[in-house]
Amino acid sequence: KKDYSEAFNYYTKAIDACPTNASYYGNRAATLMMLCRFREALEDSQQSVRLNDCFMKGHLREGKCHLSLGNAMAANRCFQKVLEMEPSNQEAQQEKKNATALLEYERMAEFGFEKRDFRKVVYCMDRALALASACHRFKILKSECLALLGRYPEAQSVASDILRMDSTNADALYVRGLCLYYEDCIDKAVQFFVQALRMAPDHEKARLACRVRLFMFVKGNKSTCITVFCHRLVQSEVRENRNNGKHCGWTLNKLNQAIEDCTSAIKLDDTYIKAYLRRAQCYMDTEQYEEAVRDYEKVYQTEKTSDHKHLLKMAQLELKKSKRKDYYKVLGVGKNATDDEIKKAYRKRALMHHPDRHSAATPEVQKEEEKKFKEVGEAFTVLSDPKKKMRYDNGHDLDDDGSFDGGGKCLYFFSLLIYIISPFDLFIHRFLSSKPAQNASQIVLKPACYLTVLNVVCFI
Repeated sequence: KKDYSEAFNYYTKAIDACPTNASYYGNRAATLMMLCRFREALEDSQQSVRLNDCFMKGHLREGKCHLSLGNAMAANRCFQKVLEMEPSNQEAQQEKKNATALLEYERMAEFGFEKRDFRKVVYCMDRALALASACHRFKILKSECLALLGRYPEAQSVASDILRMDSTNADALYVRGLCLYYEDCIDKAVQFFVQALRMAPDHEKARLACRVRLFMFVKGNKSTCITVFCHRLVQSEVRENRNNGKHCGWTLNKLNQAIEDCTSAIKLDDTYIKAYLRRAQCYMDTEQYEEAVRDYEKVYQTEKTSDHKHLLKMAQLELKKSKRKDYYKVLGVGKNATDDEIKKAYRKRALMHHPDRHSAATPEVQKEEEKKFKEVGEAFTVLSDPKKKMRYDNGHDLDDDGSFDGGGKCLYFFSLLIYIISPFDLFIHRFLSSKPAQNASQIVLKPACYLTVLNVVCFI
């Protein structure tokens, strides 16, 4: 009648009546195998051979259970035991070949996964599951590779089948979360990762996924950032931080942390374009332009769109500009400084580094201060001229118009000349001094005059 459930009940009653009969356990194991309850069948078959080590059917059924559950090496040992008792047993010979083939599929899949050849892994797991239909491990590996290939519906279907049989399977929960993560259903993805950690607190992949700040872009400049702390996850505590301004990494000035998070996401999947884009933007904001160029190059090689090309060019431009003398830094102003701010900054820096202020210093200090004073002059020459400033900001070469060689030197000597023969000093020494100077060379400048003259120079 093939009523295996009823047969199971009768064999259970027989075992209760005679618990030392190996054949009863063996027959109940066969019934459980027909019901696809291989783990329970394995226990019964193992009990049957414990009661009678010469029970050949018990060893054969134990091997079949191991094979169905994906334990190829254990299955091999069982079939070898049968062949030792009956070398001509054709069923054992065939099952032993199947176990050997299963080991080879496992080896090929492991090699393929290391090489990130996910299609090959899926192929191997399909062949393996034909021999080990009840192996959750093979199903999980297949579904994970399907997710990494972007075949999310298939991956979720496999994971859901496992969860229907075992709702506590952490690996299946992780795969469900992984599919949702790649589909940008971030809230739901985190829920599955958290649930996986609840079932298995040491689940490495789920813990790594939760350690990453998961970004989800929505319309406008809004974004959502869900931050999950792993030590809280183990205690089933999840903290969600949302911010409707810029990305949380930017808003909270945690750019370095954001870079680490994107790097972790890339470790999970080195083809994840969004992670590269976000990390590149973080590198741009932290002025790590070489790293930004590398990330944008990776993105453009993968997806050659006009937007990605523009981002790459902008990063390359910033890298080029970063290797020049930073005139904004020389004056101590931001790149969005106004004309008045540039003038004030120039006045302050020129006063700070003017050579006459360091006339009593060592020759080395005088030389260094003179160099800085010239740089201040160069910076002001460029940044105070709208055309030169625009060319400088756009990364154009300014050598052609003499802004570097001539402008700074002329400004320096001009300011020094005004300093020496200022009309104000001539007036003081000519009309107010008890011994009027006959020429400019006889003028001895006083500290009170120094600031006045320098301010005049700065405003010119």
